[in-house]
Amino acid sequence: MLESLRERGVRTDVPTLFVLDGAKALRAAVESVWGRNALIQRCQVHKQRNVKEHLAKGYWPELSRRLGEAYGKTDYDRALALLKKAAVWLEGINPDAAASLREGMDETLTLVRLGVHANLRKTLASTNVIESAFSVVERVTGRVKRWRPGMMRWRWCVAGLLHVEQHFRRVDGHRHIAALLAALERAVSPAEIDEAGKAD
Repeated sequence: MLESLRERGVRTDVPTLFVLDGAKALRAAVESVWGRNALIQRCQVHKQRNVKEHLAKGYWPELSRRLGEAYGKTDYDRALALLKKAAVWLEGINPDAAASLREGMDETLTLVRLGVHANLRKTLASTNVIESAFSVVERVTGRVKRWRPGMMRWRWCVAGLLHVEQHFRRVDGHRHIAALLAALERAVSPAEIDEAGKAD
């Protein structure tokens, strides 16, 4: 699918932010097509959900408090330190929960590291935005009783996306997208930017 997007004109030669749920195959596909231009933000909602699966419900409120505090920080080093502290806390409860938090931990803070404004960071820190759109597509395609061969599945998926598009609103924090793009450029090619700064 990603290769098809590239063939149809989607640029893969520019820094691009990907918000992923942690699926290794999807990450491998993104890196295969975008290479060093891909920056990964791991979905914070999926991360918390995955850690919770290893814990009794009684620990969930404290986990949410700790992760919420970390994800709310604007300083990357401080946020990472809080996540590491949470992992140590989890180690004494369930080592699998601690391992789950540590896996890809730094990538749950990519937007913090990039210095993205809080409003935009809240929107892009999880896959919720696209998943809400896909849930509508699922509902629309779920009404089909008889699938015909050929492109019918694609057509129904597109019909569902066109339907949900009518309800799209501007992304919260959209005024800060230009700053995000600049941050992506700096993150992907720091050496070239440093040289340009010296030349000025």
